[in-house]
Amino acid sequence: MNFVHINIVARDWRALAQFYVEALGCEILTPERDLSGEWLDRLTDLKDVHIQGAHLRLPGYAEGQGPTLEVFQYDAMAPVDKPPAINGPGFAHIAFAVEDVRACVDAICAHGGTVLGEIVETKVGERLLCVAYARDIEGNLVEIQRWDKA
Repeated sequence: MNFVHINIVARDWRALAQFYVEALGCEILTPERDLSGEWLDRLTDLKDVHIQGAHLRLPGYAEGQGPTLEVFQYDAMAPVDKPPAINGPGFAHIAFAVEDVRACVDAICAHGGTVLGEIVETKVGERLLCVAYARDIEGNLVEIQRWDKA
């Protein structure tokens, strides 16, 4: 068994994908997806579903290797009241290991994202953790982390 991808449903898939490219070093893979048809209606249990989007290569993985971040947009979207809460049930965030947490957080903010809380440094077991939570341009939670030896 292999882990394949994580999917984010976006309000604007192109803008969200570009955010992950510019702020976090992902790369848009081809072909882009433009999916519809009876098979997709059956799969999603929706009527006349139409999805557009793309897979993004995550930083640190060579071409054709590693899981991807799949960013999709449905023509008909379910309503959203507010962005996900850090302590809400279900999938909470995606995480990126970086060399410089502060620089990555600054890049996220420079590309329209926001910070949740503070950048924190703490000892976990025998290692030092520098970590921050942020939100992408659509409010999805992203963890930025760096682990060092104590």
